[in-house]
Amino acid sequence: MNQIEKYKQNDRKNVIIGIGLLILCISLIILFTGQGAMAIGFFNTQKIIIGKIFGSERFLSAFKDNEIAVVWNIRLPRVICGVFVGGGLAMAGAMFQSLLRNPLADPYTLGVSTGAAFGASLALLLNILYATYLPITPFAFTFAFITLILVIFIAEQGGGLFSSNLIIAGIIVGSILSAGISFIKMTAGEDVSAIVFWLMGSLASKTWSDVYIIVPVVVISGIIGYYFADDLNIMTAGENNAITLGVNTKRTRMIYLIVGSCITAACVSISGIIGFVGLVIPHLLRYWRTSDNRVIIPLSMLLGGIILSFADNITRLAFTSEIPVGVLTTLIGGPFFIYVFISKDRRMS
Repeated sequence: MNQIEKYKQNDRKNVIIGIGLLILCISLIILFTGQGAMAIGFFNTQKIIIGKIFGSERFLSAFKDNEIAVVWNIRLPRVICGVFVGGGLAMAGAMFQSLLRNPLADPYTLGVSTGAAFGASLALLLNILYATYLPITPFAFTFAFITLILVIFIAEQGGGLFSSNLIIAGIIVGSILSAGISFIKMTAGEDVSAIVFWLMGSLASKTWSDVYIIVPVVVISGIIGYYFADDLNIMTAGENNAITLGVNTKRTRMIYLIVGSCITAACVSISGIIGFVGLVIPHLLRYWRTSDNRVIIPLSMLLGGIILSFADNITRLAFTSEIPVGVLTTLIGGPFFIYVFISKDRRMS
């Protein structure tokens, strides 16, 4: 088998894997939406969802109002948010690892997530101190992009938007904002638990308004990221090689900085900080399939969504009191990443 035939065969395998993951993801959305204290079942949940989407009374008339409300208004938004937050974090991780040429990069490397967390903590503090009802999401988004602007500015002043400069600038800004979050928690006094719980990462109490934020951001950013994936592949071979081959490296780098930061800001503003999904999933796919970003980016979206959805529903269904999903992803993701790293090292030796 020559190289062209092998390449085409791998392409077909990747498409089949992608379709399989998409079917699994949709099936899990329906399955998890039907699970809980009020068990509704897979097929009944499917009928309710179809009935609500198409406005079909024929499907909905067989169910009570409280069953429809539980499926459509309480569980489905949470499950969809879980899928898109997990997929978004994994996709952003894949982009940043390739862009920064750093295997330890993840959506939180540039400090954007810390900026979003600072904005959300500030909103929570103002709500606690002044009994206001400031929305968390706009604050998180605003401070995430202020952070991105600061990181880009510091990197430019330090010699240009190179990987090392961006990482150092991200560490500097992230450290300052982390200290700011600590100060906010100290100021909150006895009411600090609300801030701490949010920072741990949770998908509890998500609504359709959260879905309307996360879905467009992740989908549009993913399409843009996929469109420029060939340029990103070339850039992983080095700046000079990419310029020689005609890639506009400055434009491509800025596109991925903005796209990855948009995804991170949206995910963190919805769910808080959820660790290891953006780090582990791209590594797993590179170990399992390929390093081609045209494959990694869409598959990361699907596999990340599946993994976080699983984790969230474990925290929702398996424990008497719900624990933040960010705690579970870190507890499981850390040892799993060690296993993947060691296995990869042994395989290469």
